Amino acid sequence: MDLGLSGKKAIITGSTRGIGRAIANLLADEGVDVAICSRNQAEVDAAIKEIGAKGVKVTGAVVDVADKASYQAWIASAAAELGGVDIFVPNVSAGGGAVGDEAWQANLDIDLLGTTRGIEACMPFLEKSDAASVVIISSTAGVETFMQPAPYNAIKGALIVHGKQLSQALAPQGIRVNCVSPGPVFIEGGAWDFIKNNMAEVYEGTLAQCPQGRMGTAEEIANSVAFLASPAASLITGVNLVADGGFTKRVQL
Repeated sequence: MDLGLSGKKAIITGSTRGIGRAIANLLADEGVDVAICSRNQAEVDAAIKEIGAKGVKVTGAVVDVADKASYQAWIASAAAELGGVDIFVPNVSAGGGAVGDEAWQANLDIDLLGTTRGIEACMPFLEKSDAASVVIISSTAGVETFMQPAPYNAIKGALIVHGKQLSQALAPQGIRVNCVSPGPVFIEGGAWDFIKNNMAEVYEGTLAQCPQGRMGTAEEIANSVAFLASPAASLITGVNLVADGGFTKRVQL
């Protein structure tokens, strides 16, 4: 199936490793020119070299999404370098597990405002696209009770609500907005790898709730994102696609 992505332009935040990197890799494989960012210059340089070898245009920079001015300036610069924006994937996250005021502020600044400010900065370019798409990365922690009350869970839930409402507001302009909510995803060096090695009981308890007997992969989440971002999903907007191998137990009507 041809997703119709070749020649499109995408900006993905938090995209030098993990899920964000898998998304950038897959979009590049589909012929999409990409802009990437992270907080680590060495990772940015390595990702630009490796993704560029796929034959697409790639640009990247060290970006702190919590700094509104520099973040939005980077988006404008990246869009100019790519020649527009068709796809925006706000993926960067402060991460889960922590509680308290600092965690609330971090998840607000990075997950929520990193999404809303990014969309705001992309709007002048998305409005000119003939296949504009925003795919917000949320989490199954935002759709049902997970571990303990935590800022990450609440903020990820807020992103799903905001994404749905944006989809209604932006549909007349031809801009689709969807969410992808991953369940537990195992990545070497990632959060669940750390939990496996340091909190084995938590890891095994979570794994036991996965009906497929395994956690997901970054590449599987990227597949979901690529489809929703593509013209092949032209009729789909306002959905929250749960990609979790059956980890969540709610009935999604």
